[in-house]
Amino acid sequence: MTALRTRRSAERTHAKGGAPIPQLPARRVENPYPPMALLSPDQVEAIHLASLHILENLGMEVMNRRALALFERAGADVDHSAMTVRLDRGLVAEALKTAPAAYTLSSRNPARQMAIGGNVINFTLVAGPPNVHDRERGRRAGNMRDYRELVSLAQHFNCIHMLGNQVCAPIELAANTRHLDTYLANLTLTDKPFHVSAIGRGRALDGINMMAIARGLSLEEVAADPGVGTIISVNSPRRFDEMMLEGLMAMAEYGQSVCITPFTLMGAMSPVTLAGALAQQNAEALCGIVLTQLVRPGCPVMYGAFTSNVDMRSGAPAFGTPENTKANIASGQMARRYNLPYRTTPGSASNAADAQGTYETLMALWGAVLGHGNLVYHAAGWQEGGLTASFEKFIIDVEMVQHIMEFLRPIVVDDGELALDALAGVPTGGHFFGEPHTLERYATAFYQPLLSNWQNYEAWTEAGAMDATQRATGVWKKALADYVQPPMDEGVREELEAYVARRRQEIGADEP
Repeated sequence: MTALRTRRSAERTHAKGGAPIPQLPARRVENPYPPMALLSPDQVEAIHLASLHILENLGMEVMNRRALALFERAGADVDHSAMTVRLDRGLVAEALKTAPAAYTLSSRNPARQMAIGGNVINFTLVAGPPNVHDRERGRRAGNMRDYRELVSLAQHFNCIHMLGNQVCAPIELAANTRHLDTYLANLTLTDKPFHVSAIGRGRALDGINMMAIARGLSLEEVAADPGVGTIISVNSPRRFDEMMLEGLMAMAEYGQSVCITPFTLMGAMSPVTLAGALAQQNAEALCGIVLTQLVRPGCPVMYGAFTSNVDMRSGAPAFGTPENTKANIASGQMARRYNLPYRTTPGSASNAADAQGTYETLMALWGAVLGHGNLVYHAAGWQEGGLTASFEKFIIDVEMVQHIMEFLRPIVVDDGELALDALAGVPTGGHFFGEPHTLERYATAFYQPLLSNWQNYEAWTEAGAMDATQRATGVWKKALADYVQPPMDEGVREELEAYVARRRQEIGADEP
């Protein structure tokens, strides 16, 4: 049945005709250049020491009795009535010794395996917006049709390596069970790794179980070969809520990837100064990282950063600012201080897939790349400060990510590339169009964009004078037409569907 679905999808694509959308082949992306250092070694150490002061003297609110007990057994100073934890630097240092510097995330397709750490950089689909937008259907609440289309786009484009946690919330489905539907879509419409929801233990375990079913593995086997991740968002300043902690502990218990990400907006949830925000972010991240290692030493864990600023006139979040870009770079220095993989994010506060949305995202994206981010979360589709997943913005972002991927290819210098024979064969004042050296390479010499238009003004006008956002509509529509669902064994599909049906009944209508 699955093979038939895939064949029919391929036949529909062939029948539509037309050249495929130009895109880069699937590959592991590495950043071969040294990371940029905005902070001196002394400044990195000063931020580290300030964060230790926060952990030892100010403490963290940990709103979960099981987590408090774990910290207490490890020697932390725990105030159970106030639900606060103070960690001394020795406890932090011991926990960091077991956190891996790099690890691998596997999916049901071995070719989609993701390396996390070192010089490898991975890009994910946007995650979490309650709304969706495209130029033809307008802005609307998230729904399952849009969810499936956006996930299909992520599968179609090779530069997207992973799905985030719910590209949009399908609000027509029951809130307490919709995660089952989105996990099923992730696993059947794509063969890439994905993030699960960590709002409570149940949602995390459902994601782990369904990933194990899709790969034909036991829970013990996936604990040694992780396949899903999650983002633990800290309620900055200095608070870990109960449900997130349950999700964190469940993921760590089963050996899955956990990323601790403080959301430190300077001037609102953190000090207005970048150094103060980085110190707070660092303390919060370290607290969560320590907990993962107390649950399961060696659990794959990532240093997450999401430091930006607010508009001091209105209090609204701002992204893609110079401060946000500097924070992306400096946070990478802090992650490397602890020899941990690093998650970062490009973002924009623009309400449209316009010039503002592009330059803000690209500004922050450069910070992520120069800071040697290993996981660039929300890399494609983020709009309206994360409140909307945009189809057109997804295409614009894919174009920018592909530009970055090509930029990261090292320059080759050898006899063929130096082209001395070609230089000798072309007379002074001549041209290289017909030179054999050019003809041998013309098809692959340069990056071929999927969105840019290089026609002259007259030809562009005659073709409809469409700007990049308008052209992006045609690109995502063609990508959906060309999408081919990855094959899945029918027995595996049936087992997943049975799991969803059983869990939907178990959860019922009352579980949050």
